[in-house]
Amino acid sequence: MRGFYLAGGIASVALAAIGAFLPIMPTVPFLLVAVFCFARSNPAWEKKILDHPHWGPQVLDWRERRAINRRAKVMALGALTVGVGFTWLTLGAPWVFLSLAILLISGSWIWTRNE
Repeated sequence: MRGFYLAGGIASVALAAIGAFLPIMPTVPFLLVAVFCFARSNPAWEKKILDHPHWGPQVLDWRERRAINRRAKVMALGALTVGVGFTWLTLGAPWVFLSLAILLISGSWIWTRNE
């Protein structure tokens, strides 16, 4: 079982690294999954993520208080809005309505989390 958690953690870190460079793909949710997996397979790598100067505080905020800081909320909602605009420009209707639904559902969930 430890091998599955290790593979899941490595895959999650890879997706988080991609998300750090792509504005529409999230980073911290993948790091949360990675920390979960590494806690069960490689505690040293879990600690490395938690001690990271940029990503660690966000992961700890979520882990300890289920909180998302305001800057991260604004950035997430901005990325979702850019995604809606991109969908509208490239695919148009009816796909833009799906993108809008994702913005409304996930955006309202993000905005209502603790800070």
